[in-house]
Parts: sequence; structure tokens; C-alpha cells
Amino acid sequence: MKEKPGVGPSQIIRRKENAALEYLHDDLTIEEPLEIGIGDKPLATTMRTPGHDDELAAGFLVSEAIVRRRNQIAKISVANQNTVIVDLDEGVKPKLGSAQRFGTISSSCGICGKNSIEAIRQHFPPIRATALRIDIPTLLSFPERLRQAQSDFARTGGIHAAGIFEIGGDLEIVREDIGRHNAVDKAIGRAFLDGLLPLDRHVLLVSGRASFEIVQKALAAGIPIIAAVSAPSTLAVSFARENNQTLIGFLRPPSFNVYAHIERVILDEQQGAAASQSLS
Repeated sequence: MKEKPGVGPSQIIRRKENAALEYLHDDLTIEEPLEIGIGDKPLATTMRTPGHDDELAAGFLVSEAIVRRRNQIAKISVANQNTVIVDLDEGVKPKLGSAQRFGTISSSCGICGKNSIEAIRQHFPPIRATALRIDIPTLLSFPERLRQAQSDFARTGGIHAAGIFEIGGDLEIVREDIGRHNAVDKAIGRAFLDGLLPLDRHVLLVSGRASFEIVQKALAAGIPIIAAVSAPSTLAVSFARENNQTLIGFLRPPSFNVYAHIERVILDEQQGAAASQSLS
């Protein structure tokens, strides 16, 4: 049986409840380095799960503010199993200083390799105020639908997912990776390559926690609503409030927490007034 790109076989010894040992086959999530280069210049190396590497490279460049428009990328080439080369359009002069990183970006941290505190934060325009709103039944349906679309998680139990939903409920893009930030970059990268940015009528759902970096990546793609099945960080909350993004955490039906800009969640009038006042 041919293995999927993101899954590798392993053998394990399991101790059972009765203290007996059994020898089993097990599926593991693959973690390998990917070098992203612009032309002949290496830009960054990230630890990722193989698959959709062109999307990962594109999403990374978008979230690092190196490219903003689809026509700025002329070509993305997979040079070998662990190298992707992005050729920019003639005349595009990227400012790479803020994207340079020391060493390798680990699968657990996407910004810990930054070479300065100033380089962590990019400057994207805040989300514009619109009448965009989502109803609670639609929002509550997202975690299970994302889980059902996670083919690698069902096999390994060790991979994150990012899903991009249209505000009406359609699941448009799902990507998996051992790193949360990589899964988001892959999803955003797919949308970018398809010419769909800004995703201003969409919701980003991540299977783990909502860190500052996840919220900033969503802002780079113009996404107004971010939801996570786990907790946000304090910096993620303050960043979302500052940039007019709705941030939802602990989305575990039938409950969820709203940390910023609850006005995009459809509540009854009495609930909405009280909730808006508490977050002001």
C-alpha cells in the first residue's frame, strides 16, 4: 500500500490493561524540513508535513507581507522533495529583511525564529466594518465538519487542521500540517493562488489554539472571523480587538467564547446588547 505524503508507517509495542504486550502497525504524521527560496536566495526553512508545499510557500509570503497580489508571483517550483523556489514577477522588489529568520522554524512555533521583535508584527490594514454576520447554528457546525475533513488526523491523531468556511457555511478549503501555522499558510496559500483574496466573507477555523500569529495570518488574508477549538492568547485577543476581527475560542458545541467583536455573531437583541457592553 502506497502511503500518503503526510503519513508514514511505524511499528509500536503497546502495553494493554492486563499488562500484556502487543506488536502493532501505527501511522505517524511526517515531519520534514522545507526550504522556501525566492529565486536563488534561501528565505526560510520550516518544519512541516509534506504536501501542498507550493501553497505553504505562497501563504508564507502573503502572511509575511512579501507579496500582496497574485500577479506578483510568476512561478512556484518544487525543486526537490524539500525545497520550493518562488520566482517573482519582473519588477517586484521584495523587502526581505523582516522575513529573515535564524535557523529553522519549528512545527510548534512559527515566529520564534524571528531575528528581532519588530520583525514579528507585519502591518496589514484592519478589517473594514461591514454588515457581515454569522448565525450560531452555522458556527457550531464547523468543528465537526472540519474533523470529518481531516483524513490524516483520523489515521495519526497528531496533526492540525485549518479550514476556511464561507459565511453561509460552505467549507471551501481544508489543509492539515503538523504545525498550526503551516496549516493556515497552506489554506491561505491555496486561496491566494486561486485569486480569492481578500477572504472578507469567510471564517478561519483552526483545530488548536489561536495564537497571535494565527490571527495575524488571518488578517493578511482579510479574514474577519477567526475561531479555534482551544484557547486564544492575550496578544491574539488584543490584536483582534485592535484590527476589528471577531475572535472565538473554545468552539466546542454547544458552547463557545467570544473574545473580540461579538457584533458579527447573530444573537437576540437582549443578549447582543449585554454582550457588546461587556466587551467594550
